[in-house]
Amino acid sequence: MRPFLLTAISAAALSVSTASFAQIPAQVKTDKGLVEGESAADGKVMAFKGIPFAAPPTGNLRWAPPAPAQPWSGVRSAHDYGYHCVQATVYADMAFHDPGGSEDCLTLNVWTPAGATPGKLPVMVWIYGGGFSGGSTSERRQDGQFLAQRNVVVVSMNYRLGMFGFFVHPELAAESTHHASGNYGLLDQTAAIQWVKANIRAFGGDPANITVFGESAGSISVSAQMASPLSRNLFQKAIGESGSTIGLAGLPALTLEQRETTDTAAAQTAFGTSKLAELRRLPTEDIMRGLAATKPSPRFAPDVDGWFFPKSPAEIYAAGEQAHIPLLAGWNADEGRGVSAGAAARFTMAGFAADAAKDFPTRTDEFLKVFPNTTEEEAKQNAGDYAGDKFIAFSTWRWIEAQATTSKAPVYRYFFALPNPGDRYHSVAGGAFHSDDIEYVFGTLDSRLDAVWRPEDRKLSNEMMAYWTNFAKTGDPNGSDLPKWPKYGPTEWQTMRLDKTSAAAPDAKRERYLFLDTAWGKPAAH
Repeated sequence: MRPFLLTAISAAALSVSTASFAQIPAQVKTDKGLVEGESAADGKVMAFKGIPFAAPPTGNLRWAPPAPAQPWSGVRSAHDYGYHCVQATVYADMAFHDPGGSEDCLTLNVWTPAGATPGKLPVMVWIYGGGFSGGSTSERRQDGQFLAQRNVVVVSMNYRLGMFGFFVHPELAAESTHHASGNYGLLDQTAAIQWVKANIRAFGGDPANITVFGESAGSISVSAQMASPLSRNLFQKAIGESGSTIGLAGLPALTLEQRETTDTAAAQTAFGTSKLAELRRLPTEDIMRGLAATKPSPRFAPDVDGWFFPKSPAEIYAAGEQAHIPLLAGWNADEGRGVSAGAAARFTMAGFAADAAKDFPTRTDEFLKVFPNTTEEEAKQNAGDYAGDKFIAFSTWRWIEAQATTSKAPVYRYFFALPNPGDRYHSVAGGAFHSDDIEYVFGTLDSRLDAVWRPEDRKLSNEMMAYWTNFAKTGDPNGSDLPKWPKYGPTEWQTMRLDKTSAAAPDAKRERYLFLDTAWGKPAAH
C-alpha cells in the first residue's frame, strides 16, 4: 500500500509554497479521499501519482472484474508511483521507477497544469503497451508532465497483465453474472476511465472532453475500448499508435471454449492444478515461477468473452457499432524490420519470393504485384514492409479503414518515418522501429539512454506534441504553425508523413492493404 500523510497540515498551509503559480491545490479531494500531489521542478505542472482507482485484485478478487477502491481517512500521499502489475522481465528497454511488482497495482497518475481551473481542460488518458504481458506507468518515456504543459490534463493507469489480466477458465465464467471470463486487464482500463469521469474535474480536467490514447498493446486497447459497450460512451476522442484488435483474422484466434481448454491446460501443467480455488490461493511468486518453468510459455491475451466483447471486434466495427468519435491513428515505418532482423534470408529476392509462395500459394502473383520483388533493394524494402504489416501495421490499417468507412466522425492517419538516431537498445539500421514514437509524443526524448538527438528530432517531437494535444482539445490536430493534416477518407486517402519535414500525401500503398484485406479476412467494413 502507498504511504499516507496522517498529519493535521491544512490545504491552506500547503498552498503557501504554491500560491504564486497554482490554482490546483496540493491537496485534491477524490471520491475516496484526499490526495496530496507535488509540483514538478519547474513549477508548471502538478503531479499526483499512485492513486488507487480500484481495490487490490487479490484473494477472491484475483481474476475478477475490478472492484471499487476503499475510502481512506486523512491525506494520502500521491508523490510516488504505485507498484507495477506483476510481470516477468519482458522488454530490455523498459525501465520502471516504482516500488516493484505486485498484484496490488491498480493505481493511476494525474499531471495537470499548475494554473488549471477545475473542470476546464481536455483530458488525455494513456494506456501503455507491452504485449499485454509487460509495462508500467512509471517509465520515464511516459512521464506526462511535458504534455500537460500544453494545457491538457494527462492520466496514465496500470492494468493487470499476462495470466493475472487475461486468464480464461470455465469456473470464472460460471461465477460471473455475465457468464464471462478473461479480459480483466481491459476491464481495469475501463474502471480507470470511469474514475477519470468521476474525479478529473477537481484536477482541472473536463470529464466531457476525454481522449484515450495508447501505443502497441495500448493502441490495441484503445480500439477495444471503442468497441466495447461497457466503455465506448465514456470518452470523446481516440488516438492509436501501432495496433488494433482487428488483425489478420480479428479476435478471437480461438473460440471462448478453446481458450478455456488451453488456459486450464496451461494452469495444470504449470501448477499441477486447474481448480480455481486452488489457483487463487497460490502465492504470486509461485504463479510466476510456474509460468517461467512452462515451455512453451503460455500466452494470455484478450478474448471475446460475451460481455466486454459481445462479439468479435472485427464484427463490431464492420457493423458500425463502435464509438463514432474522432480517431487519429497510424504506425511506424519499420514496425517489423527489427522483429525480423535475424532472418536475413527473408530480405532477399529469393527469400521474399519463398515467403510470398508460402503465405499466398494461390495468389502469389497478385501479392508480388503490390509488393514488387524485381531487385534485391526492392525485395529488402518490401520484405521489411510486409513483416511490419504481418506484425501490426495491417491491423492498424483495418481499424482506421473501418472507422473511416462506417462512421462520419473525422479520421486522421499518420506514418511515422524519421529514422532513429541509435541508442543502447536500437541501431540506426532499425529505422523508425516499433515504439520509437513514444518519446516524441510525450516530449521525453532525453529519457532514452545513449541517444544523441538531432535538431530534426526536437522539431518533430514538438510537432507531434502539438498535433496530439490539438486533437485532444478539438478533434482536429491542425494548428496555424503546423503542416496541414487533411482528413482520411472516405474518398481522399491522405496520410500525414511525420518526418524531418512533415507533409501529407495520398496513400501510395493503398492497393497493398486492399489486397491483404481480401486475403486475410473479411473486409474492414461492408
